[in-house]
Amino acid sequence: MNEKAGDVLRRIERLKRKPIRLRETNITMAHGAGGKATHDLIVAVFLEAFKNPLLEKLDDQATFELNGVKLALTTDAFTVHPLFFPGGDIGCLSVHGTINDLATAGARPLFLAAAFVLEEGFPIDDLKCIVDSMAKAAERCNVQIVTGDTKTVQRGKGDGVYIVTTGIGIVEHQVNLSIANARPGDKVILSGTIGEHGIAVMVARGNLDFEADIQSDTAPLWDMVDSVLKVCPRVRCMR
Repeated sequence: MNEKAGDVLRRIERLKRKPIRLRETNITMAHGAGGKATHDLIVAVFLEAFKNPLLEKLDDQATFELNGVKLALTTDAFTVHPLFFPGGDIGCLSVHGTINDLATAGARPLFLAAAFVLEEGFPIDDLKCIVDSMAKAAERCNVQIVTGDTKTVQRGKGDGVYIVTTGIGIVEHQVNLSIANARPGDKVILSGTIGEHGIAVMVARGNLDFEADIQSDTAPLWDMVDSVLKVCPRVRCMR
């Protein structure tokens, strides 16, 4: 590591140790967008309360050993409007998202749990379509959905359906993938073009002033990750 990179890392470590004070007193949409506001909320509220070595890594999953087997565990909540969009729906998205969080730890996904928050009045036929989409996505990845939960909220108190999926997988490669391993000067490789899913959803909402034939790129990435790690186990991190 050169002197410049070392200086950058030292500054990052100093910033990590600096206490985070939330400027907002109420939750905003920015807190769920995955950026700095989300990070600050996680550190100031959740990490402060649940502090432990696994959580402190702030990766998209936790990896740990159990009886000599290295496992990965992750959970994710899915809210999207509209529920059906070009190239996918909230069902397959909830399966792909959790599978991919496991994959980016080098873990082969094995089992999922799924919880549904259903709004009163939501069409059961639409729910069947979403669940069928989840089943097809899981089957494609050789993953089983083995447990779950359902809750209902009053009409007008939800957005049709929210889904939370939790996944567990086994880390098959001798790797240590973590955002903490990233270093200045690292090469960043993308699995595809940027923004296709977000634009597809925005077009479906009618938020854009133009029409575009753009499909969401939601897809399971384990096979791709598995192939990459077989030939390049020195990858530092994946997201």
